[in-house]
Parts: sequence; structure tokens; C-alpha cells
Amino acid sequence: MATPTLEKADAAGQPEPGFADSPYITVTFRIRRFNSEVSAEAVWEDFQLEIDPKERVLDGLHKIKWDLDGTLTFRRSCAHGICGSDAMRINGKNRLACKTLIKDINPEKPITVEPIKGLTVLKDLVVDMEPFFQAYRDVMPFLITKDTNEPTRERLQTAEDRERFDDTTKCILCAACTSSCPVFWNDGQYFGPAAIVNAHRFIFDSRDEAGEQRLEILNDRDGVWRCRTTFNCTDACPRGIEVTKAIQEVKRALITRRF
Repeated sequence: MATPTLEKADAAGQPEPGFADSPYITVTFRIRRFNSEVSAEAVWEDFQLEIDPKERVLDGLHKIKWDLDGTLTFRRSCAHGICGSDAMRINGKNRLACKTLIKDINPEKPITVEPIKGLTVLKDLVVDMEPFFQAYRDVMPFLITKDTNEPTRERLQTAEDRERFDDTTKCILCAACTSSCPVFWNDGQYFGPAAIVNAHRFIFDSRDEAGEQRLEILNDRDGVWRCRTTFNCTDACPRGIEVTKAIQEVKRALITRRF
């Protein structure tokens, strides 16, 4: 018995069996470009590409860099929302490019991508993170104990004590919170939300013995009192940390000296 065949005329215009219509859509990426070797001014540049709306903004940036313009510069590492490298302003809001899906940001309109604010732009979407990390180092983000209190085994802690600072252990140092703060935009000397969050993590750790030192550091004129409680930082945090709440708890600890 002969094997049945499909006439070419009948197959014309029909998708191959087992394959649906293409899921790709045409999206415009509008990226703020800056290269000090070319111009002192930043410019907006549009790129059109075909992309699955279930892909991420980071995937779109990869397509542009690999297929359209190899000079596009941005940071990224793990691509899974852990390293915090790819924080940028997407449609005017601080987000991680690796956690932002195309379909969630209205791809019918141009998707604007620009560097985070308040830090010097080095090239395209890359900013100088040194002031941010200096503020982080200044709050001594590590466990400090007295030499006379050396344990023979691990330092024990109750579940309740651990819960006290659990939220602020989630910080990935992406700078999304700090660069969304209007106080930081206007005065780069302000410690910023991320530094205060990481100070909170140790101030309220029952095993740590340098809480007073950290509170004095944050009692500076560029410290915790500069916060104006706008909640921008809480809204921007990709890890869902209640940043503004943590800042208020540090303020309260400074007043009451109870932590």
C-alpha cells in the first residue's frame, strides 16, 4: 500500500504539523547610550527586534548586543536575580533586567532602558558603583564580637532572634533602592537605603556586639536622618525587602538605644 502524501498546494500557507504559529512579536527597545569617547552628551537609540514576550528584558539586551550592535555595554552575571548586577531603569522604574518579562511592561510601546540614577555613568548602562559600595563598607557589614567572647562552637541563636533581622539578610546589593531615592539623587554623600539595610542586619543580630558603633556611624548628618520616607526604595527592591520599615527601626534604635 502506497504511503499517502500531502500535495504541495494543500500544504501551502499551513504551519508544519506539530508547530504553532510563531510566538514572536516585534518590540522596540529605546536605550539611553553614552560613550565619553564619542560625545559628552547621552543620546537615545532605538532597536527593533523579534522576541518572545515571555522572554526577559535581559534577553532582549543580549539579542541587541550579539546581533545588532556589539558596542552596547551593560552589566550582568548570574541572570537569575541573585547577583544584582543588572539593575537599570526600565520604563522609568528601577528593575532587574533578568527578572522583568517583556509581556509585563507593555511591549506595544517602546521599552525605555537607561542606567540607574544618582551614580556617574561610565558607558551606556554601566555606572560607577564605587560610592555605593563605599557606603556599604562604612557601616561595617560583618559580624563583630569581643575577643573575650570567643565561642567553643558555633554562636547559637534562637529562631525568634533570627527572625528579628531576617528581612534585611535578603539584600543582593543591586543598588535599585539607593538609586531610586531622591535624597541620594540630590546628595551623593547620603549613605542610602542599601547601606542602612545592611547595617540593620547586624545591629539587630543578637550575636553581634558592635551595634552602638554602627548606630553612631548612621547618626551622622548624612546618615539615617536624611530619609524622607517616600517609600521609593521599598517599591524598587526586587527582593521584596521592607526597606523603609528597616530604616525607621534604625531611627527608633538611635532614639531608644534598644535593639
